[in-house]
Amino acid sequence: MSLFNGIIVPMVTPFKRDAEQSINYDAAEQLVEKIISGGASGIFTFGSNGEFHVCSADEKINFSKFVIDVVAGRVPVYVGTGSCSTREAVELSKRAEAIGADALSVINPYFLGISDAQLGDYFKTVAMSVKIPMILYNIPKATGKNISKEVFAGVSSIDTIRGIKDSSGDLAILQGYLDVAESKDMDVLVGSDGKISAAYELGASGAIAGTANLITEVVVELWRALEAGNARQAEALQAEIEPLRDILHLGSTPQTLKRSLELAGYPVGPARYPVTEVAEGLDKKIIAMLDYYTIAHD
Repeated sequence: MSLFNGIIVPMVTPFKRDAEQSINYDAAEQLVEKIISGGASGIFTFGSNGEFHVCSADEKINFSKFVIDVVAGRVPVYVGTGSCSTREAVELSKRAEAIGADALSVINPYFLGISDAQLGDYFKTVAMSVKIPMILYNIPKATGKNISKEVFAGVSSIDTIRGIKDSSGDLAILQGYLDVAESKDMDVLVGSDGKISAAYELGASGAIAGTANLITEVVVELWRALEAGNARQAEALQAEIEPLRDILHLGSTPQTLKRSLELAGYPVGPARYPVTEVAEGLDKKIIAMLDYYTIAHD
């Protein structure tokens, strides 16, 4: 079975409310156990919800090693190692491989508008620096550049490149990746939680779903309903994700998701600066959402 299937949870990185906003390892262990007991197929550290962009290389490696140790082989652990710098992405990828990561997720360089040829070279260089599987991570709203299906096809012959995660929200882009992947025995994952059912119908092998940090069982049951061909149940469960997604849209990633987890008893702390605490009055809306899911809260 592929590493990249089912519901993979891009876990938030818990922080303390101290001067350094240091990582809260106790809260991380609690969250890992929640995610695994909810039936997730994998855990992903340092995606967008994991705030990779505000964490140091050492923090990423030390925290990922902790998660790998806590998970202890129960599910695969994927580590985000992409960077604006090819050199840094290679270094991080090698270090993640050395601590026992099962696979890597590599976002394209952001800030600079590089060409497709340069982007292909970046992915090739990173992929050829390791022996473990790697997926590309497409999130054009954050990087300013869509990974074209031509770039994906161009790097698909590299053994370690095993697929792509698409968070564009555009099913035409997802379909382009699926067309490439079909002949290459690679996986395409969806990263837009509102499009899980649609992506499955097109042929996606799994979802990297931020909402599954909180409502793990709902998202896992959605995937199981899709696999069982239970269209009516899947439709209902896909709609069941929306109350949480409505809350997530009220703040910067992962501000409101972390506050929702915190009010539900998982002390993951705030997002790291420059993202601040949630706006005053938002707790009331979050609590109403938790009540909808019958999640106990403080």
